[in-house]
Amino acid sequence: MSGPVLDKSQWGSEQAFDAMLTDVRARRTEFEEQHYVSKDIIEQFRELGIYRAFVPKEFGGDEKSPTEFLLAIEEIAAADGSAGWVASFGMCEAYFAGLPLETIHETWQDPNAVFAGAMFPLQPATMVDGKYIVNGRWKWASGCMGADRIGVGIQLEGALPRMAVLPASQVTIHTDSWDTHGMTGTGSFDVSVDNVAVDPEWTFVRGGEKSLHTPFFRYPTITIAAQVLAVCSIGVARTAIELIKGLDEAGHRSRTGAPSMGDREYSQITMAKAEATLRAARLFFYDSIDVAWQQLLAGEELTTEARNMMRLSCTHVTRECAEATRMAYEIGGMESAENHGHLSRCWRDVHLPTQHAFMGEQTYKNAGAVLFGREPDKGYI
Repeated sequence: MSGPVLDKSQWGSEQAFDAMLTDVRARRTEFEEQHYVSKDIIEQFRELGIYRAFVPKEFGGDEKSPTEFLLAIEEIAAADGSAGWVASFGMCEAYFAGLPLETIHETWQDPNAVFAGAMFPLQPATMVDGKYIVNGRWKWASGCMGADRIGVGIQLEGALPRMAVLPASQVTIHTDSWDTHGMTGTGSFDVSVDNVAVDPEWTFVRGGEKSLHTPFFRYPTITIAAQVLAVCSIGVARTAIELIKGLDEAGHRSRTGAPSMGDREYSQITMAKAEATLRAARLFFYDSIDVAWQQLLAGEELTTEARNMMRLSCTHVTRECAEATRMAYEIGGMESAENHGHLSRCWRDVHLPTQHAFMGEQTYKNAGAVLFGREPDKGYI
């Protein structure tokens, strides 16, 4: 694979990282059937440093760069898309930086704490005796089954939407609420809260002003949130292509005596197109990140172009990975269609990110507006 390559030794040890990947591969059907990644796998992520990746070193974290983190998530997603999706929420320190500094210090007393969030639909909150009274039900709390804290979206009259952070023990998880055809194991269940009082110091505006200003905490929050999901598509698409190679190496032959898969002209052409599609989109994705990161390391403000290219590359790589996977799926014939087959799972998983709002068609509209020198929608960059 051209482009940046994961250094597994940065995550505890290469042996520990590989052992985790082996465990994930062996249990992906388990995650899909129960609709969430098992807690002992979350513990392995925690031990490897996935959830402290962006925590400053002074608080016991590792201060990884975005690319270092994304490469790890890509590798996990190649083992299982849902596991990669859940691990990706190690980026949530970007959200926590919106909390007051004293709260951040308290949060990072455990730099390995796991966070899950469910922003929508926003629920009205009221202020009573200096605290927000929170009630309601929210969707898509990916990874909530293994979380220590869960955030929920609240709306106060006349104010910007906020996310309230609560101990997981104060949140009800509705495990019958996640039923999709892709990324089934992410545990993106509905959550609800019943009349809980939350100190204002444990709320923040998503994408708002941050209390920390080191390079990572000047990185656009919505952008890294989109990137960690988009990179899962890269891992899934890579696996789909490798699965087709594996079928050929295993001697997959036509029952009619036609040429084997790897000898068929249309298979060769389609495989080449799939490989080129994936590699080109991946290079654009990581190149846009490197350009922005170098600007931040130099103490500069991110240019509009850098911000725009990162958002555009997220949508582009997500769509192109779905296309590369479709091509691999097509070559695979009937084996691709078996529900419990891994290629079928890849096809389902790679299409879920294309439905996410971060990678929606509106991204192209906004990217195009910026390219024409027009203003994009508020919050885009």
